[in-house]
Amino acid sequence: MDKIKRLLEKNEIPNLKAAANPEAAKEAEILILTVPLTAQSATLLSVKEEAAGKILMDTTEPLESAIGGSPTRCIYLPEGAASERAQKILPNTTVICAFNNISSGALMKFREPIDCDCLISGDDLESKITVARLIEKIPGVKVVDCGPLERAQIIEKITPLLIGLNIKKTCTDAGIRITSIDPECKLY
Repeated sequence: MDKIKRLLEKNEIPNLKAAANPEAAKEAEILILTVPLTAQSATLLSVKEEAAGKILMDTTEPLESAIGGSPTRCIYLPEGAASERAQKILPNTTVICAFNNISSGALMKFREPIDCDCLISGDDLESKITVARLIEKIPGVKVVDCGPLERAQIIEKITPLLIGLNIKKTCTDAGIRITSIDPECKLY
C-alpha cells in the first residue's frame, strides 16, 4: 500500500488516482477487484449499482489464510469459485476471472516484463476479448482463455501452489506458462 501511495504522490502512472470504491466503479469502464476473500462480498455489494453493465475482473482467491489458515491451501466455496460468487452477487455485471496466477510482486514491478501467462475464464466472449486486449498491454503477459466462468474453480486452485513455491524460495514471483497453444486459438 505504501508503494501505491508513493506512486500517487509522484504521478508516475498516468490516469492513476485515488477514489472510494463506488466513485471509482462509477468512473471506470472496466473494474478490477483485488481484495481478500473476506472483503469480496462487502466490496462487491458497495459497487453493485455502479458495476451494472460493466466488466469486472475478479482476482479474489479463496485461500485458507482468509480464516487464519495457510495461504497454500484453498477454501471450498458453495458457489464453486470466488469469481462465480462474484457473478452471483453482481448478476448485471460480466465477471471474468483473471490475474489469479500472476503474483502481486510481479505486477508491482510495472516497468519490467512479466514472464507469465494470465489464465482467464468467463461466460461472455466479447468481454473476454476486451479483457485480453487490456491484459496483454502488460509486457510479457499473454492471455490464455480457459473457457467458461466455472473454470475459475480450477484457475483459483493454482495460486496456492505458486504461493507455496514462493514461500519455499524455489522461485520469486512464481507464475505459469501454457505451452504449445495454437496461435489460431487466440481470442482476437
